Amino acid sequence: MLGKKRKLGKKINDLQTGEKFTKSFTIEDRDLLIYLGLTDDANPLYIQHDYASQTPFKRPVVPTVMIVGMVSSMISMHLPGAGSHITQQNLQYPKPLYHYAEVRFHLEIVDINKKDHYIQLEVQGYDGEGEEVVKGNLIVQPPYEPDSMNAISLENFY
Repeated sequence: MLGKKRKLGKKINDLQTGEKFTKSFTIEDRDLLIYLGLTDDANPLYIQHDYASQTPFKRPVVPTVMIVGMVSSMISMHLPGAGSHITQQNLQYPKPLYHYAEVRFHLEIVDINKKDHYIQLEVQGYDGEGEEVVKGNLIVQPPYEPDSMNAISLENFY
């Protein structure tokens, strides 16, 4: 990825209220192990079936920060896309997401503030049974329009 140019996402003037994006993910052991290895998080609720079976959850759950990571990925890669930055989030997790589950996320732009250069996104996520596992909103700064190379190279001539 380093040194490779990547097309920027939609700029604020290209976005519209009501614009939507939907994507599904399946939670695999590999994903959980990578997360747990990177964070050194050894919460038995996330990895130990015998422990989780003795809790009200009955089986291991997906860490909520992984759910946030999937939402963040959708914002960074799709709506508004590369160059975006999340500045605020308010998320709730009404039901746990379990290992091997498929989760479907829906993003929708509900407000655009061009003056302060941000959009508000609403997010909802549902498991394979149609039950809500995440809901809330995020404030996101879409990518900024980069300065043109011509403008920079001509600065010495003014």
